Amino acid sequence: MSTQEYTNVIEVENLSTWFGSCKILKEISCYFEDNSVTAIMGPSGCGKSTFLRTLNRLNDLVPSFRQKGIVRFMGENIYGQGASVYDLRKRIGMVFQKPNPFPMSIYDNIAYGPKLHGLNDKDELDKLVEGSLKKAALWDEVKDELDKPGPNLSGGQQQRLCIARALSVNPPVLLMDEPVSSLDPISASKIEELITDLKKDYTIILVTHNVQQAFRVSDQAAFLYLGELVEFDRTKRILEAPADERTEAFITGRIG
Repeated sequence: MSTQEYTNVIEVENLSTWFGSCKILKEISCYFEDNSVTAIMGPSGCGKSTFLRTLNRLNDLVPSFRQKGIVRFMGENIYGQGASVYDLRKRIGMVFQKPNPFPMSIYDNIAYGPKLHGLNDKDELDKLVEGSLKKAALWDEVKDELDKPGPNLSGGQQQRLCIARALSVNPPVLLMDEPVSSLDPISASKIEELITDLKKDYTIILVTHNVQQAFRVSDQAAFLYLGELVEFDRTKRILEAPADERTEAFITGRIG
């Protein structure tokens, strides 16, 4: 089913989550629009990463995790009976805070996912590797050394390699958990430019504690505080005229 059939690719309704007896997220409701960047903002420990990981069920890997509420991806409840976690994670990609390239060549980092899903034609893989690296603005830097180990790249290049790897299976949605926090300013700027460019073809959900980054790259923003969704609106409106004093305190640096 095409994302073009949906204005909101993901819809969240009354989502609460727990690790053991500790409640992390409290009745969250919001949505994520097609071909847009949404920033999930908030201070450390407010539930941002937990929220992001509910969207492709990565929290399921923690035995004590449980959730209540509905998360719809293209109209289907991802926590519903019979929902395929394997298919979900193919269609909702993830880029983590620290670059984590596989201990293999640049080429094999990109080809790994498509091969796992049954693509073995060398010509097709070559095209896919090139296309993914171009989308991640890395092709020109590595095209002559595709057999070089991915972990040997610089930090910024490694993160763009991880983005290319996520894009190689063509997911409609890309989750990014503070993807520039471990990078130098120049590398971080390249990733921000890339995010803005990628939204033409993807829906991007970005966790950040950096208000200015949210303002630079996102169309809409969610502000989480102590597990509660305090505010959700267009980024410009939230930053220029926050409706809640807690949002204003975060934006002005008084909390966070």
